[in-house]
Amino acid sequence: MTATVLTARALLLDMDGTLVNSDAVVERVWRRWAERHGLDGDEVLKVVHGRQGYASMAVLLPHRPMEQNHAENARLLAEETADTDGIVPVPGAPELLAALRTGGVPHALVTSADVALSTARMTAAGLPLPEIRVTAESVGASKPDPEGFLKGAAELGVAPADCVVFEDSGAGIAAGRSAGMRVVGVGDRARPYEPDAWVRDLTELRVEAADGGVRLRVG
Repeated sequence: MTATVLTARALLLDMDGTLVNSDAVVERVWRRWAERHGLDGDEVLKVVHGRQGYASMAVLLPHRPMEQNHAENARLLAEETADTDGIVPVPGAPELLAALRTGGVPHALVTSADVALSTARMTAAGLPLPEIRVTAESVGASKPDPEGFLKGAAELGVAPADCVVFEDSGAGIAAGRSAGMRVVGVGDRARPYEPDAWVRDLTELRVEAADGGVRLRVG
């Protein structure tokens, strides 16, 4: 694989599938949800990655009132937060976060999880929480809307064009592009959406200090 080199002033990091492998939990919770609603679990899992739960439900149950989606999403979030069995870091995530901290590289977590869920999963994976975090409570619209990434850039004081997003899902990649940012796709889910660069996991990434920012060697 030929390496891609990207330069940036800040990195915006998704959590699930990007820093944390939570697929086992997501599959357990959403397959149970699918069964309760008479839906095919495999089809449900094609939708839910990257989005907030209520937004996934709106796609899967398009005629249901949104207030019901929000109410059921609250129950699912509690269910997911309590279930950390099988959660592990994506290979290379500890090293990436350590390199960003020691190098003083501006970065933020931008996740569709809420504060409780993101804290539980990062802790279960043994990963430190970035100082700047944009969670479900911070935004009015779920990915693929770009609001979360734009808020992350604003909190870091960096122009969107100077940010690189790390994402694993179609919804997240679309959100990053809509925000005017370059996107590094992580893992098999990301590859079909043709991000600007792609890695199997974060071990295929090198972070180097650059003038006023960071140079990424991807692949």
